[in-house]
Amino acid sequence: MIPFPDISPEIFTITLAGREFSLRWYAMAYLVGLLLGWRIIVALMRRPGLWGGTAPMPPARVEELLTWIVAGVIIGGRLGFVLFYEPALYLAHPAEIVKVWQGGMSFHGGFLGVVIAAWLYALRNRIAPLHLADALAVAAPAGLLLGRIANFINAELWGRPTTAPWGVIFPGEAAQNCPGITGPCARHPSQLYEAGLEGLLLGLVLLLLVRAGGLRRPGLALGVFLAGYGLARFVVEFFRQADAQFVTAANPWGHVLGGPVWGITMGQLLSLPMVAIGLGFVLWALRRR
Repeated sequence: MIPFPDISPEIFTITLAGREFSLRWYAMAYLVGLLLGWRIIVALMRRPGLWGGTAPMPPARVEELLTWIVAGVIIGGRLGFVLFYEPALYLAHPAEIVKVWQGGMSFHGGFLGVVIAAWLYALRNRIAPLHLADALAVAAPAGLLLGRIANFINAELWGRPTTAPWGVIFPGEAAQNCPGITGPCARHPSQLYEAGLEGLLLGLVLLLLVRAGGLRRPGLALGVFLAGYGLARFVVEFFRQADAQFVTAANPWGHVLGGPVWGITMGQLLSLPMVAIGLGFVLWALRRR
């Protein structure tokens, strides 16, 4: 077992007018991830050769695109969490929906928000939507890597109990509530599994694809990202603790389809369409002349 490292979720706290304001690692991950994504897209737009001769948009316009993406991430991520995970709670207390500072964001919802925001931006500015989607796909893993590391620092979204030597003893009553286990309960550091697969590995695959001329086939990078993320998330869900609202005494693994022993979780259910759509884009892009 590995004790949880002594890392505070807050980077620093200041007091202004009698109130405390904190900068948290999770917020920093969002900010740095968006900035890295912005610089990656700018670098891609500055190399028209990667696109077959003409970049989809001037590098100077990427900053304007960033504003749309931020709105898509926040609005989509919050609404996705509300609709996919706790609709009854927020239907009864709609005023709680806007309180994003209390936590509760969904990747799948944020992804849909980015898709809608980027599509609207592309239509408004007469940019080829698939080219723009490919650029966003190449930039996304950097943010995913940082976000999952921030999840680990926050001691949230931990995995299922394990006896593996790399199991982490996460703090908190919920993390230590492991039926049948006496003493400290170690869990899979599933946040780090996701950081490695969704962030590092998928990011390297996409960079290699760019170097191989993949951006000259519209939709190919997008397809690889969708299928790669969906597959990574589906696999990690076998080690990740299901959301509490789906876990019961009769359904300890939190399956939303199937039985209590064999079934799939909400994360897997939302990832399957991403894999199917991603493979569809890959096949379509490779078949185009």
